[in-house]
Amino acid sequence: MHEFDDHDSIILCHSCDLAVRKRALPSSSRAICPRCHTVLYDSPYCSINGMLALCIAALIIFIPANLLPVLEIHFLGSVRTTTVIQAAVTVWAEGYWVVGLAVMVAAVIAPGLLILSILTQVMIVKLKLHSSFWQRAYSTLLKNHGSISQMTMLEIYVISFLVSAFQLSDFSDVYFGMGTFSFTMLFVIILFLQREYNLEHMWSYVDA
Repeated sequence: MHEFDDHDSIILCHSCDLAVRKRALPSSSRAICPRCHTVLYDSPYCSINGMLALCIAALIIFIPANLLPVLEIHFLGSVRTTTVIQAAVTVWAEGYWVVGLAVMVAAVIAPGLLILSILTQVMIVKLKLHSSFWQRAYSTLLKNHGSISQMTMLEIYVISFLVSAFQLSDFSDVYFGMGTFSFTMLFVIILFLQREYNLEHMWSYVDA
């Protein structure tokens, strides 16, 4: 396992096919083709320690985001609260099992797997685990990262319950709970985590 310092590699510009020697870049900078000025590659935005901090923050907020009520509805003297998981189970029980399954996967399972996957990758790199077992696990996580990332759709669920709250407010009193705050914070943290994560950079840690 090595640091991203492949000074000797040569890459071709996607636009003009100019051969350019690849160099390590400072944080938050880009390499530009000297002939056509096309962006060749980016430096990783975030350090391993930065991604580790985001993963820990996401794990801490993940539990209240899924267990605390996201909406509290007051209607004709009755009070109804629901969590993300309860909403998925209720939809499933009403016969819309495809929708319930989609909500469970997109809002609960996939975000949890994404956080654990990146956290495991970061720990393998940070602890310099060179054994064949950890190397295979690391490669497997990298190969499946795209699929897990595509299943994580927290933004759709945040928008959906905000729209639902707006529509319900016409005939009932709707209050947002701590679950709403936690779920929104989870969405923001995962958004930053995905932005900072660089798959090409993570592949550079695989032992040759």
